[in-house]
Amino acid sequence: MLQVYTGSGKGKTTAAIGMAIRSLGAGLKVYIMQFMKSLAYSEQEVLKGRFPELALRTSGKPFFIAEEGTLSKSLQDKLGDSVVIFPKGEPPQDYVDLIRNDFKVVAEIITSGKYDLVILDELNVALHFGLIGRYTVEELLDKVPGNVELVLTGRCAPDWLIERADLVTEMKEVKHYYAKGVEARKGFEY
Repeated sequence: MLQVYTGSGKGKTTAAIGMAIRSLGAGLKVYIMQFMKSLAYSEQEVLKGRFPELALRTSGKPFFIAEEGTLSKSLQDKLGDSVVIFPKGEPPQDYVDLIRNDFKVVAEIITSGKYDLVILDELNVALHFGLIGRYTVEELLDKVPGNVELVLTGRCAPDWLIERADLVTEMKEVKHYYAKGVEARKGFEY
């Protein structure tokens, strides 16, 4: 099955990690590729190296990327050099190369059928930013072995992916404490 977790609300990665824990509890093998992330998230501390049936890899740099006009001036000022702002449709080439190379690696993992559950965390965002192309992803989806459950997370899942998926959950933000100026907190948001 192909599962997609998307939407503007909190909980997409959390849901996928919960599925990984459930799968590990059932004796299944799990592979998690986190796109656009580095090893800076608390869930990684629990997952990496503690379960022989789980492999975790990240494909990101120690900075965030964002399209022009998507971040407020105050947030840009706060993030400083840790964010790279790019014109719509023109993401940084080094970031594109990184994501595409790591996507090739995970495509081989998926098609090998070695893992029962493969999570491609934030792949929807990579698609949205043009870091990976639709046809590259569709080509992989056509080759997923029947024994592999595939989960894709991230905001902005494209319509074609939603149509193709077997399960889609949209996390809808109804209210968030970020609006009150509360910053991301370790253990809760990262």
